[in-house]
Amino acid sequence: MFAPSQLEVRRFFCATYRKWRDGAPLIPMEALAADWIAEHPEYHDELDDEAAALDKVYTVEEGRTNPFLHLSMHLTITEQHAIDQPSGIRQAIDLLAAKRNSRHEAHHVAMDALGEMIWASQRSGLPPDGHVYLDKVRQAATR
Repeated sequence: MFAPSQLEVRRFFCATYRKWRDGAPLIPMEALAADWIAEHPEYHDELDDEAAALDKVYTVEEGRTNPFLHLSMHLTITEQHAIDQPSGIRQAIDLLAAKRNSRHEAHHVAMDALGEMIWASQRSGLPPDGHVYLDKVRQAATR
């Protein structure tokens, strides 16, 4: 399993942003990231300043979304969709995207469910429960 550090993740997104902005060739993972970066122009200034990005601390009290966490979750859900893991997530996200008429909105709903699953796992000390995550996405798609 690939487990990059916080700094590696931030460097990846900043470098990808620069390459995308400059029209430089992208490797496949960068191309996926660039699609989500394009969907989030509100993050471009932060991605443009790598030195500041490496030092920035995002707190709940600040009331701002951590752009690196947000973009990472988009990539995670994109990968889950591509490999249908947990089994059924591709169909659930596709149904949700059709219902919301937006792949982006479907990702944000799935992101909330994914975040809840991770939070519950960390809090309980148990492994993440992919079935609960999948059920939440399915419920959102069928409501």
